[in-house]
Amino acid sequence: MHDAPNALTSIYWHDDTLRHRSVSRVVLWGHADIPAPPERLVTDWSRDISSHTPLAVGDVEPMPLARARMRWPEYSQCVQAAYDWTGAQGLPGLLAASDVALMACRGARYHHDGEQYGGFVFCNLFLSDDCGLDVHFPHAGNGGYRIPLTRGTMLVFDTCQPHAVIRRGSSGFDEADFANPVGTLDNVHMFLTWELPVDDARMVQALGIRFDVLSSAPAQDSQVLVDGRTATLCADTGRWLPVANSL
Repeated sequence: MHDAPNALTSIYWHDDTLRHRSVSRVVLWGHADIPAPPERLVTDWSRDISSHTPLAVGDVEPMPLARARMRWPEYSQCVQAAYDWTGAQGLPGLLAASDVALMACRGARYHHDGEQYGGFVFCNLFLSDDCGLDVHFPHAGNGGYRIPLTRGTMLVFDTCQPHAVIRRGSSGFDEADFANPVGTLDNVHMFLTWELPVDDARMVQALGIRFDVLSSAPAQDSQVLVDGRTATLCADTGRWLPVANSL
């Protein structure tokens, strides 16, 4: 269990200016009907992870999308399904105007992406079949969200909102939950991800984001504040830990 949600504030670079905004506790999720990746593509992913892109427990790593598309006749069908789903959430056209990347994770420790991506919202389309993992947002909503990851799971969420990929039924991230994989892709989820502009009017409305929420930005670089103070996130539990002498 986690305590009542803290007020999170993102301080981020917009061009050459530091801006500040609220961090949304809204997570949009649902399901898009997509076909399974073809076997030759899955074989290529397995080969790549075993030899070129080592994927340790808890890691999230980029994968070569251009090469994957050559072995993926249904790629356009998957992308269109994501377009259709986000359009139904009131976000038409945003994915088509944004870059897409292919990612892989073998679970993921609790983290947020506010330092690098504070000006964006993530949209993810998961491609792998259910292997007993959930994405966990411990501080979202009114008590956190746990969302089963299956083929076609769609997520739209604030990059500054802490999240992890953990074993279903567990209370946090534990490396032992991913020990002794039988195959290279055991406990691995492949997904497409888009970085969407946080200040797009449709996104602002969908996630309820407010801008310029501080009287002044008490920082010299991008970060996430917790109740107005600096804090670190425990990678195993997802709890915020205070930083001594924070302002």
